[in-house]
Amino acid sequence: MDLEKITQKVIQSSQEVASFLRQEALNFDLSKIEYKGMNDLVSYVDREAENRLIKALHVVLPEAGFITEENEQHKALTVSPFHWVIDPLDGTTNFMHGLPIYSISIALMQENEVVLGVVLEVNRSECFYAWKNAGAYCNKKPIRVANEDDLLDSLLATGFPYRDFEQMPAYLEILRNFMQKTHGLRRLGSAAVDLAYVAMGRFQGFFEYNLSPWDVAAGAVIVKEAGGNVSTFSGGDNYIFGKEIVAAGAIHPAMLEVIQQYWAKTF
Repeated sequence: MDLEKITQKVIQSSQEVASFLRQEALNFDLSKIEYKGMNDLVSYVDREAENRLIKALHVVLPEAGFITEENEQHKALTVSPFHWVIDPLDGTTNFMHGLPIYSISIALMQENEVVLGVVLEVNRSECFYAWKNAGAYCNKKPIRVANEDDLLDSLLATGFPYRDFEQMPAYLEILRNFMQKTHGLRRLGSAAVDLAYVAMGRFQGFFEYNLSPWDVAAGAVIVKEAGGNVSTFSGGDNYIFGKEIVAAGAIHPAMLEVIQQYWAKTF
């Protein structure tokens, strides 16, 4: 399988859908928002973008199944060893409110391993991508994670829970600790962009919980191919389906030390 060739086709498909998102953003009407659950927003834009991606990716790799956010009929795993993991609009809330940080996230899994990932940040037209054992790139230029190994020299990204608040006390303690020991925390509203920025060295690290596979699959492989480390809060490797992730360069161990100091109290 030529992963480089497939990646280039995925990039082309994502760019076509990005054009659709830009056009829809010009006149998006907030009255068209729907709620999948508390604070969990969706619109026709998400659904149409996903349908376009599914159609294009089926042509790229007809035998692959799909793990998607919006389309229920594609959520069940098929017998194929390959599955596309898609978020057609990561940062839906930003998009709906006219905030310019949202992305398209596409990953390809072979069995339980992500073998390629593409994250296209729509407004800056920055395309981050990687395939197995080939490094990571942004708009054709190689990228690497930051090499700072001290939290005091680091800028971190995170996300805030919007429906599961049971573990908020522990999470707030983690935030408090990082606020005091780093250059600061940022919450952009798109986990895929957060991960891409870690891969490029703009952030030294990223952590969040209550995430889904389509939020992290593409970004995680890009971070790894950029020389970074990715794990669950406990340091395990089930970050795709485990609903929590820590991604960083050299400060990964220091981040885990802080997180585990408080997160362990929730179990």
